[in-house]
Amino acid sequence: MDPEPPARTPALGVPATRREGLLKVTGTARYAAEHALPDRAYAWPVPATVARGQVTAVDTAAALALPGVLAVLTPYDAPRLGPADDPNLRVLQDLAVPHRGWYVALAVAESTEAARAAAAAVRVTYDTDPHDTGLRTDHPDLYTPEIVNGGYPAHRERGDAVAAFAAAEVQVDCAYTVPPLHNHPMEPHAATALWEAGEAGETGDAGDAGAAALTVYDSSQGTGLVRQALAALFRLPEDRVTVVSEHVGGAFGCKGTPRPHVVLAAMAARYTGRPVTLALPRRHLPAVVGHRPPTLHRVRLGARTDGTLTALAHEVTTHTSRIREFVEQAAVPARVMYAAPALLTTHRVVALDVPTPSWMRAPGECPGMYALESAVDELADALGTDPVELRIRNEPDAEPDSGRPFSSRHLVACLREGAALFDWAAHRTPRRDGPLLIGTGVASSTYPVYVAPASARVHARPDGTYLVQTNATDLGTGARTVLGQIAADTLRVPPDRVTVEIGHSALPPGPVAGGSAGTASWGWAVHDACADLVALLERHPRPLPEPGLSVSADTTASAKQRSPYARHAFGAQFAEVQVDTVTGEVRVRRLLGVFAAGRILNPLTARSQFVGGMVMGLGMALTEHSGVDPAFGDFTESDLASYHVPVHADVPDIEVHWLDEHDKHLNPVGGKGIGEIGIVGTAAAIGNAFHHATGRRIRELPLTPDRVLTALE
Repeated sequence: MDPEPPARTPALGVPATRREGLLKVTGTARYAAEHALPDRAYAWPVPATVARGQVTAVDTAAALALPGVLAVLTPYDAPRLGPADDPNLRVLQDLAVPHRGWYVALAVAESTEAARAAAAAVRVTYDTDPHDTGLRTDHPDLYTPEIVNGGYPAHRERGDAVAAFAAAEVQVDCAYTVPPLHNHPMEPHAATALWEAGEAGETGDAGDAGAAALTVYDSSQGTGLVRQALAALFRLPEDRVTVVSEHVGGAFGCKGTPRPHVVLAAMAARYTGRPVTLALPRRHLPAVVGHRPPTLHRVRLGARTDGTLTALAHEVTTHTSRIREFVEQAAVPARVMYAAPALLTTHRVVALDVPTPSWMRAPGECPGMYALESAVDELADALGTDPVELRIRNEPDAEPDSGRPFSSRHLVACLREGAALFDWAAHRTPRRDGPLLIGTGVASSTYPVYVAPASARVHARPDGTYLVQTNATDLGTGARTVLGQIAADTLRVPPDRVTVEIGHSALPPGPVAGGSAGTASWGWAVHDACADLVALLERHPRPLPEPGLSVSADTTASAKQRSPYARHAFGAQFAEVQVDTVTGEVRVRRLLGVFAAGRILNPLTARSQFVGGMVMGLGMALTEHSGVDPAFGDFTESDLASYHVPVHADVPDIEVHWLDEHDKHLNPVGGKGIGEIGIVGTAAAIGNAFHHATGRRIRELPLTPDRVLTALE
């Protein structure tokens, strides 16, 4: 009798190092600005210096006289662009200045240094108009939009939450403020553009090149959207536009849609007839690539004396630009979290003379849960109830907003396990160590499960190796690695026999890397293609003929089906902080997160994502903030010298755990998405720990020394 074959080692659920790691550490991974094409030129944009108005003249003479300068494009002579869904992309098309930092010219030169010098030499004059950048809850132009980001209704009400709150035995009515925040990925937005097979021209429409083809290397979360936008703007068939985003140095949401840099690079390349690279200066980013808008929160919680919620109202006020409406969905998480018979969640927004807000890691959930989880902590304090037990007491049986059953919801288990791991009960008495006050805090977190249609192709080679292709994007999250694991597991082969190609618009289309939906979406298509290939190979004689066999899969029909279940990831974060009563400095001593996020496909990259999210939440709580200067209309903290992201010395050892959650109502790979939930509860846990340590509550982030010392007076 033949011996039994050895058991196959699974490729999923095991740690795997990043496939592109060696390329990155050796400097051979090429990012958008690193494609050294022959005869390449460089561009540098000129931002507006007024908060609102009209360009009346652009003097380019001094700039053009500088050595190495090739051109200066202005609204008067830049190629005319076609339509765009996002008006922010129609750069240099008219004389209006909707906010400070709006691009009003573009210098192109033989070197980056020459382009920068030329941009500084451009002289722009303006007629200015009165501007308004001030967000406040009594602004006369506030309105309630129909929908907010994510397509959610802006206003939802169940029962009479105001009346129920007024009648509640215990009441909490608090206001919280989250300032503008900025993504600041390590790699700034950059693009290298090249036109081929068409004649360049200095005048006329952008599409005058006829059969021209445009190739762009872009730092983007999704090449498909960039391709669509460029094809429309430059009046090209989509098959004449190629976008490559093979390696991307971080994004956190701000590269989720096309940004002006890629349009300007393509415009400059079209105008000069040469490849052009444009890498945005970091100081420009806050004004042109989106930001997390400021949010003003009012949270009202009504409860019985036993802690049972009777009313929950979460009202959010935020800003958008006059260019395009974007409304942060910060009240939406309250529709998911707690069982309250009366619920009110609403958003109001005002259009101001500010840059257009956009996505930043966990938009909506991040600021919304900070306010809600801070209010829950205040309710626990008013009741004299343990904050963990109060959350458990108000656990819903089904999604409060829709009534749909949860596909899985293990928040209580996260809270229980986190409390045990953190030794929560033993640390509920605040401590003092000389000038240091020490306390602990907890907060829950949640993030919805998203999935989008995707397609993939897998090819079996005669030598026993496989090629997987899908237009995914790896922002540093490990997408290549996990997709390779999904393919290897489905094909029943070792991962080193699978090659993964992503980040190119010519590959089978896939959605943008955002909403914690990338792996679930691309992975579903890869799984289906590999499963079909396995079935085909079982019927096919060996050896395979050259060049092998290919199978494609498209999940559009499956992914668009509405689930009867409410699908969310959940988690609990615990923090211990120390507050220096002399300097006002707040330090985080410990951070712990426990998450229920479906199947964890690669523990190594997953831990990195959870930790990264919690570090970002720590920055939100303690150091990160921006403000709009009311006189000049720009963000005052516009670079990493003034906008303080956490550094190594700020970050303690962060402990991450997850539950072994099996949810059969998700997708074939069983993942819920992990890129964003880590940030969601962290700031609230730290703020709650600060209150526990000091007995003072600061309701405006971040907890900077000036605010701390004022609170401790």
